[in-house]
Amino acid sequence: MSGTRANSPEEKRSAEGLGADLYLDHLDLRGRHGVRTSLMDALREAVRTGRLVPGAQLPSSRTLAADLSIARNTVADAYAELVAEGWLTARQGSGTRVARRAEPRRAPTPGSDRVALRRPTPIRTPDTRFSLLPGNPDLASFPRAQWLAASRRAIMAAPHEALGYGDPRGRVELRTALADYLARARGVYASPERIVICAGFVHGLRLIGSVLKARSVRTVAVETYGVPQYYDLLTETGLQTPALPLDEDGTRIEELASLDAGAVLLTPAHQYPTGGALRPDRRAAVIDWARATGGLVLEDDYDGEFRYDRQPIGALQGLDPDRVVYFGTASKSLAPGLRIGWMVLPRSVTQGVIAAKGHVDWAPGSFDQLTLAEFLTSGDYDRHVRAMRLRYRRRRDQLVAAVAEQAPGIRVSGIAAGLHAVLDLPPGTERSVIAAGARVGVALDGLGDFAHPSVRESHPDDAGERPVPRGDGLVVGYATPSDSAWAGALAALCQVLPR
Repeated sequence: MSGTRANSPEEKRSAEGLGADLYLDHLDLRGRHGVRTSLMDALREAVRTGRLVPGAQLPSSRTLAADLSIARNTVADAYAELVAEGWLTARQGSGTRVARRAEPRRAPTPGSDRVALRRPTPIRTPDTRFSLLPGNPDLASFPRAQWLAASRRAIMAAPHEALGYGDPRGRVELRTALADYLARARGVYASPERIVICAGFVHGLRLIGSVLKARSVRTVAVETYGVPQYYDLLTETGLQTPALPLDEDGTRIEELASLDAGAVLLTPAHQYPTGGALRPDRRAAVIDWARATGGLVLEDDYDGEFRYDRQPIGALQGLDPDRVVYFGTASKSLAPGLRIGWMVLPRSVTQGVIAAKGHVDWAPGSFDQLTLAEFLTSGDYDRHVRAMRLRYRRRRDQLVAAVAEQAPGIRVSGIAAGLHAVLDLPPGTERSVIAAGARVGVALDGLGDFAHPSVRESHPDDAGERPVPRGDGLVVGYATPSDSAWAGALAALCQVLPR
């Protein structure tokens, strides 16, 4: 065990020279991204490049803070964040160490049969006054004035060739701006050459699905809970989508070993819709699986920017950029109507995705891409995300307080991040609560609607219902209503909750 064995000479040299070599010679603590972010970036890069070897012990937070003349809390927060992301490990009595990774080996040939899935429909009536369905931001808060100003600047500066068909990867201005933003905000290791702009997550997943199929991949493992349309899309491509089991700590990555999967689709920063973050040891495990089998991790960075009680957890992609396909969009941070998403691709699939996209170029227009690039580089995007994070956190707190007061028996979970919360309901009440909501004019989604169909179909009870692992619940999208509608929507919700 790393906590009891003696360090190797190489690891000792890495730890002894850490402060003087890695940080004092190579780290610019005065960078525009701040001390904490610069420290984390330098640690990630040192692990990637092998300057910090697996198992190497890092200096204590007190020692490193003294060496760098910075606050000890800054170092401690950086260490804690990198432990959460899976770069480091921390155990009582053995200090903080670089996480150990498995060595890659040749992938087997996956194979299995296709399973058809379908999507349930939430109850909406002509009398619906409020929508608490998840998946949308507060559209009334879209920064129209700033977007218009960015659009004017972008169009005036656009070269004539921007009006042509262009690169199938998307405008280089946007890919360059995204490479910088994702590195500092999400810990993504990317270059503009390996970023492909797409028309949202569904478009990107369709492209990846076609590439996987062409590579003879037959199975993409998915989470027990997720967006049913994504399951459908993959199965329409001819891929099987078995669900990984779920326990109280989230998706059980170790079960991948029993599946002949060539890829796995995950929402590690904020599981959709249950709301948890993938544990550090399971983040490490899925990278080990990908390296050992040659598989790919498809990372949907859902709600990654909206974390309220701590700093956002960095993207899984940074642990191994050659094994993870990273997906991001502007749908939650700005608006889904923009239809702008992006993929950061491993080398092994970059050319295949570019070729697939080039055959039928379905993507946002050049001017929208240039506007988003200007929005990012001007700082308007960061300012908007910070403002919306505060707004959504207030709504989350109001939701939790209202449920605690008016329906104290209802547990609210999945609230550390994102734009929705899960309300656990008494067994057998999910459909009746949704129907009651429709009668008072509020549209609601049930947790069971997001369960993988094969899970529900394999466990029918005596009454014909199909229970799911988490039981009955509501997935409440608290970001969706406008400010003027929020109080009414919250009151209507509380009115139909079981007392």
